[in-house]
Amino acid sequence: MSTFRFQALRKATDRKPVHVEELDRKSAIFGSNVFGDKAMRQFLTPEAYKAVKAAAEGVKIDRKIADYIALGMKEWALSKGVTHYTHWFQPLTGTTAEKHDAFFETFPDGSDPVEKFGGSQLAQQEPDASSFPNGGIRNTFEARGYTAWDPTSPAFIFGTTLCIPTVFISYTGEALDYKTPLLRALTVMDDAATEVCKYFDKNVKKVTATLGWEQEYFLIDRSLAKSRPDLMMTGRTLLGHTSAKGQQLDDHYFGSIPTRALTYMRDLEQECMLLGIPVKTRHNEVAPNQFELAPIFEEINLAVDHNSLLMDVMQK
Repeated sequence: MSTFRFQALRKATDRKPVHVEELDRKSAIFGSNVFGDKAMRQFLTPEAYKAVKAAAEGVKIDRKIADYIALGMKEWALSKGVTHYTHWFQPLTGTTAEKHDAFFETFPDGSDPVEKFGGSQLAQQEPDASSFPNGGIRNTFEARGYTAWDPTSPAFIFGTTLCIPTVFISYTGEALDYKTPLLRALTVMDDAATEVCKYFDKNVKKVTATLGWEQEYFLIDRSLAKSRPDLMMTGRTLLGHTSAKGQQLDDHYFGSIPTRALTYMRDLEQECMLLGIPVKTRHNEVAPNQFELAPIFEEINLAVDHNSLLMDVMQK
């Protein structure tokens, strides 16, 4: 699965100096901004940790335990300078969506406000989001869309916001996003594949599908990109010379990576490591200014989340 995107390159003077020694030890920073196993063991009680793990297998989380999970997640986020949280979802737009709320509550009696984040806020929100495409199943004035926490994909910090991966559904249960049908399909595939595997090994309990996506993108000088309304408005060229259809430009393919492009790649990989995106491969693609990166294979739901997140990171 490849996606073509373009990024505007900044001038070399706009960039902060890259310290190569900081980028070489990727394993040291991998997942630092992800509420994964290491963070959960540190900030959750043993019961809460087990509940999150069980929820990934479809076991319902008790309301009281959900409060403990939310408390631990909030304390971890606040320790990293986070000020807001959001239910991060993937509506039918091809991009991600988010509505930020502050870890901030006031009281009717006028007493001092506090940072608050409970189990109900973790598990479900009502972002409305009536203007998103809905597949024709409802009118916008019948909005009432709900987001619900997906515990199979870990929460992460992007900037100063705690992002909680969620599904987006209508009040009657119809899917309004891409994650919901994916999770349903994975469940069906797991059940069917497990039944087949039991013919060969009775001990098989679960079959996990993996995905190795890739991103192909173009790097274009910022000044040149700004001079092209088609690039700035649509993200692609609508006017210009007919593109090469063969392999005429294969001298660029797998060639030595240009210095400015390599600097961009290092910046991107640094952010990916912090967010737990296991990017591994980078190289020149065949067209001028075209490049590619690819990660290590992951469980499909997590891989799709990482791919969507990566596109946000690339634009920033």
